[in-house]
Amino acid sequence: MNQSINRTPRFRVLSDDQIERIYFAALDVLERAGAMVFQEDALELFRQSDAVVDTNNRVRVPASMVEQAIKFYPRKITLQGRDGVRSLHIQKDSASFGTGSDLPFCYDRKTGERRRTTLADIRDAARLCDVLPNIDFFMSHGIASDAPLPETYDRHQFLSMLEGCTKPMVVTSVDGEGLEDLWRMACVVQGGEDEFRLNPLFVAYIEPISPLKNDRTAVEKLLFAAEKGIPAMYTPCPSAGATAPSTIAGMLVQSLAETLLAVVLCHLKKPGMPLIMGGVTTVLDMRKSTYSYGAPELSLASAANTDISKWLNLLMFSTGGCTDAKIVDEQAAAEMTTSLFYASLSGASLIHDVGYIDSGTNASLEALVLNDEIIGMCRQFCKGINTEKEYLALDLIDEQGPGGEYFTTDHTYEHWREWFLPKLQDRSDWETWVANGSKSMTDRVNERTQHLLDTHETEPIPEDLHKAIKEIVDAADARHAG
Repeated sequence: MNQSINRTPRFRVLSDDQIERIYFAALDVLERAGAMVFQEDALELFRQSDAVVDTNNRVRVPASMVEQAIKFYPRKITLQGRDGVRSLHIQKDSASFGTGSDLPFCYDRKTGERRRTTLADIRDAARLCDVLPNIDFFMSHGIASDAPLPETYDRHQFLSMLEGCTKPMVVTSVDGEGLEDLWRMACVVQGGEDEFRLNPLFVAYIEPISPLKNDRTAVEKLLFAAEKGIPAMYTPCPSAGATAPSTIAGMLVQSLAETLLAVVLCHLKKPGMPLIMGGVTTVLDMRKSTYSYGAPELSLASAANTDISKWLNLLMFSTGGCTDAKIVDEQAAAEMTTSLFYASLSGASLIHDVGYIDSGTNASLEALVLNDEIIGMCRQFCKGINTEKEYLALDLIDEQGPGGEYFTTDHTYEHWREWFLPKLQDRSDWETWVANGSKSMTDRVNERTQHLLDTHETEPIPEDLHKAIKEIVDAADARHAG
């Protein structure tokens, strides 16, 4: 009756005592150092509270305000894709995987040239993510260099995302006005503002500036998200040794303080808004001066942040499936696998940046396809081992006895499909592998990527909805054309 069953493997980086130390230190940071806020509406909200705002726009927040605010955040958010399926359940210990955003470069699949990312590249990435079974949400996987205006590229980018992918999304925006347009476009898809609130299509990705600065556009987006009930993540991206202390604990303290300021601000604006904590917390390679996406410290800090998020009852936006390698090679496979494995085990709610190569500057479609396979392996491991009667197979072992066989049994037929069945890995014998062309993993990844691009057609947006969405994009271009 009282048996406790651990169905999945468990992984923790921090004990409760360590989490408390980091949390209390973050509260000290907010009370002593505070943070800079460069948006007047936010400053006024803080002035009308128990926070202290000085003449230099520095805000210091008492611990009591943080403690009060944390209690009001939802512990579950469900997103619905434009296909009408509520498929993304953002909750504790339920890991979902997706791409990242705003990568300036990609490799041209025909010429091999490294070039600027275009809207067509974003649509191709969207189509791949639409069909890859282990990609649960889509970020743009690039920043559109060929949009008509820099002030409105986000609207064109979101339209390309919608055209290529029916799954839920995470979006970036130029500013608060841009986020409002993206929200209006999503409301067209979802059937109105009320339906979006109940079944949001996307999460808004918002970044402060480490260390401890909140610029006007970031806060503007955060306040708009709070007003409309748009799920939002406030994601510090410190680099240890450059924009944060060089110790992981110090980086976690600063990152958490940056997050907690947003927790308080959103509560002041509208209690209960769906807010997600996050952070790309990694190191600056002191020898190469690069923000490392392949460092083990990234996985360690991300898993620690996930421990903290669970302790605070907040949802977590983590990082995995990324690499510092310039191409999809052995280094890429090692770094992507490691980060995905530990992010999965940590139980983070959303795991993004899948498919990032070249230290977060290059978008790779092949990396998406390879990562889809790796995520499948991670998910298989995280299923753990079922020890119920059917799975212990005691009657079957007794029936077969010494020297028996299991290949032809009904039990094997019923259960072998529960195993991980790879699409890319080669498990054939040597002779078969040679007969099939002696293909490397790189060959197989390239072939599968091209096959999916050649054969998958995304369900189109209904014509009337597409027209209404395009009108929002065109109106934004008209406002900024002068």
